[in-house]
Amino acid sequence: MTRRRASDYSPAVLKLFDQFVHGDISRREFLDRAAAFAVGGVTATALLESLVPDFAAGQRIPETDPRIDARYVELESPQGAGTIRGYLVKPAGDAAARPGVVVIHENRGLNPHIEDIARRIALEGFVALAPDALTPLGGYPGDEDRARELFAQLDRERLVEDFVAAVEWLEDADECNGRVGAVGFCFGGGMVNQLAVRLPDLAAGVAFYGGQPSISDVPKIRAPLLLHYAENDERINAGWPAYQAALDEADVEYEAYFYPRTNHGFNNDTTPRFDEAAAALAWERTIAFFRRHLG
Repeated sequence: MTRRRASDYSPAVLKLFDQFVHGDISRREFLDRAAAFAVGGVTATALLESLVPDFAAGQRIPETDPRIDARYVELESPQGAGTIRGYLVKPAGDAAARPGVVVIHENRGLNPHIEDIARRIALEGFVALAPDALTPLGGYPGDEDRARELFAQLDRERLVEDFVAAVEWLEDADECNGRVGAVGFCFGGGMVNQLAVRLPDLAAGVAFYGGQPSISDVPKIRAPLLLHYAENDERINAGWPAYQAALDEADVEYEAYFYPRTNHGFNNDTTPRFDEAAAALAWERTIAFFRRHLG
């Protein structure tokens, strides 16, 4: 099936897909319920296949691009719990220390799309580190369904500590000047909010459609935040009013944007949920935000 746009799908199908991606329903449940929308000779299986990521189609910066230097690194996980694999990317041929950005993946680990995002960040003049939370379970397995299954097995407390360790590792890295921000998508967006609670020295946080932290923790936030939300994302947006009130009450510096007619995952250009105009605007705002707060 030719890859389509979000507008080619029933909103109900996109909602089912969101539930499937986040583990609320099984693959079988998606197929059974999506069958009602499979018309014109298109099967429910074909619908699902048309929604899964196409990494080759979404890649913008090849791994071999001469403008970047990229390598994999091993970070110490806290409390002697092994290591975390990360993808480190910086502008090529530049020995100067630069501001750093930790790039936090969705709930599938460090897949090719997130590595591509890290390369894009590097081409904007930052040193990017994209850790793989699935490292304790063998790392991203190369299959999105299997990656989601593995992700559900991770210890949530260790997840936070591993990303705290990633920020601290990048702050101390030779390539970095010590000023570090974080950007994350879906699970990663929620993790950015958690890092803002945990790390008073986080220089900036950008969360794409991420879950909000505990409202009682909001007064701990010191980092300026940029929050991107999709208009048609009931699950995530339900937590926004209370989060907004708490941010205002705690006098946290933040910007929040809701992108009209977009769905959860609108920045991910490997799936039909991608919205080119909204993603371009959100990216422009993200880079300007990092330049303003990281230098």
